[in-house]
Amino acid sequence: MEMNSIGMATVVAITVICYLAGEIAKASSLENKWIPCLCGVLGGVLGIPAMNLMADFPASDPVTAVAVGIASGLAATGVNQVIKQLGKTE
Repeated sequence: MEMNSIGMATVVAITVICYLAGEIAKASSLENKWIPCLCGVLGGVLGIPAMNLMADFPASDPVTAVAVGIASGLAATGVNQVIKQLGKTE
């Protein structure tokens, strides 16, 4: 399965949405330990409509779409950690 630039843009869009949801959760009273779970679940939920709405989504069945969504959502947590580490001064 080849992932072209439009399919990749959909995956990046899910990651961005999950990243923003994580930032909102961080500003709330939710404990930080739950943010990766929130991002993963939200990504999985977004994977299904993305598969149905985007012709170039890199999944053609619901299980793979959920898996791609979960991976994209969890990538948002990784992006957050990269930003946090780059901002540290020694």
